[in-house]
Amino acid sequence: MYRERPAENEREQIEDLVHLYIDGAFDRRELLKRVAVYTGSVAAAVAAVGPEVMAQTAPLPGTPANASVPENDASVEWFWVDFLGDGMTLRGYFAHPRFETRRVPAIIVIHENRGLNDHIKDVTRRVAKAGFVALGVDLLSRVGGTESYPDPTAATQALNRTTVAERMSDLRSAIEFLKVADFARGDRLGTVGFCFGGGLVFNLAFNAPEIVAAVPYYGTPPNPLPSFDTMNARLLAIFSETDYNQNARIPEVVTGMVQRRKTMGLHIYQGTSHGFHNDTSPIHNPGAAADAWSKTIAFFNTHLNA
Repeated sequence: MYRERPAENEREQIEDLVHLYIDGAFDRRELLKRVAVYTGSVAAAVAAVGPEVMAQTAPLPGTPANASVPENDASVEWFWVDFLGDGMTLRGYFAHPRFETRRVPAIIVIHENRGLNDHIKDVTRRVAKAGFVALGVDLLSRVGGTESYPDPTAATQALNRTTVAERMSDLRSAIEFLKVADFARGDRLGTVGFCFGGGLVFNLAFNAPEIVAAVPYYGTPPNPLPSFDTMNARLLAIFSETDYNQNARIPEVVTGMVQRRKTMGLHIYQGTSHGFHNDTSPIHNPGAAADAWSKTIAFFNTHLNA
């Protein structure tokens, strides 16, 4: 689970490395090499990582049918954009359907705790291929941008130097940018995010009235939960079966949504672990990922194209 503060001891340093491994930052050999710096040997690193993580295998070849969208896909146009933040310039990865002549709903894509990497750029193109404008926001813009941190551990550490308030301000700036952006229908905005980004999707759903549809993937809801009374977003929450910390908050979220008659969908995928949608991760689950993505796009179509 993503930690909102820097690791304070050796155990937390190892937990952060395991989390990066699960998110696909590096392979098992590299994981053990890095953990061994703290444990003193590879054998001790294996014990520290634990049998559950060691049992995880490399992702199955390929990705769900028609999921990954290469940079040269003729149906998608993408480019980098700079937009004004709170006294600074923010960067984003902008994609849209190349041959669509109308303005279409726009979706903010929020990355995991490694920044706006190649996987999230791919996800942003997938959103565009599904018929939406997509903006992947680089939440490392304040500290030099994701490209300044080729090592994923350094990227995570840099992200920890930003605050929740700063990240939310940057996402608010992204909303303002999309309201007037070329190709985008600024009055129909959605958001999707993963892990760290899933938590921010929850925050936007509660705090940004412009967001009409929000899809957090295995994100941690705010604690305590903000008021549901002013929540405008429809919510589709996607969790993995073994994400026990995040899943423990599900009853509270569902109860609040139901009591206030808010629109909500919930899917907990059996046999999956945290990060199952990420096809660069050792615990990628192609079947669950394909089903979750299909539900995500259907949800956006239902609530943004109305």
